[in-house]
Amino acid sequence: MGDIRRRGAVVLGITGLVAPLTLALGTAPAQAASCTTAAGPYQKQVEKFLGRPVDGKQSAADCTAIRAFQNKHGITPNIGYAGPVTWGVMDLMNKQKAVGSNPNRDGKCPVNKGRIACVNLTLQLSWVQDGSRLVYGPVPVRTGRNGYETRTGLKKIYWRDIDHVSNIYNVPMPYSQFFDGGQAFHSVGLSMWNPPGSHGCVNMTTTTAKKYWSLLKNGDDVFVYGRKPGT
Repeated sequence: MGDIRRRGAVVLGITGLVAPLTLALGTAPAQAASCTTAAGPYQKQVEKFLGRPVDGKQSAADCTAIRAFQNKHGITPNIGYAGPVTWGVMDLMNKQKAVGSNPNRDGKCPVNKGRIACVNLTLQLSWVQDGSRLVYGPVPVRTGRNGYETRTGLKKIYWRDIDHVSNIYNVPMPYSQFFDGGQAFHSVGLSMWNPPGSHGCVNMTTTTAKKYWSLLKNGDDVFVYGRKPGT
């Protein structure tokens, strides 16, 4: 999320600003963290998700696998503990996968608006449809964290800036398409499952943000609904 004033300065790429993620968050580097021997409350669920033997007991191999998942998605503390945050990310991934190619099966995103970008906060998914026809997606997105929720409702894209920079957070927001105040679609160099979420924008991978840039234009509708887990 950022303000909507144009900035002409050349800035560093977002990967340079946020990597390594653990340092950016003010925590110790991943390699410095110790591996816990304790089984977490979601041990069996996490073991199953990772394809580990499901016995509910923490092993060195379990911890290594859990830590690798935590490091990949910026989950802290990254000590291999099968806690609620780690399982919450995995559970969301399972639910996203279950949607398949019919993201609007609940019929909540309008089909009478022509081309429209839909955002399901509950499942952290977005897609573009034209009437009832799926044009692109669904793809995982990263929306606003608690206190910075992505606002719900029917909106319109009103300003696009391919090289936007936020002067609130001083970070690049490539392929920004603003639809509600400072809230926009834009790419980031983070995992889409990186908790706790954005400052209100709908974060996307570079590939997705580029595709949305090519598919949408000023005046196109955006519909945001649901509620992000944890908000």
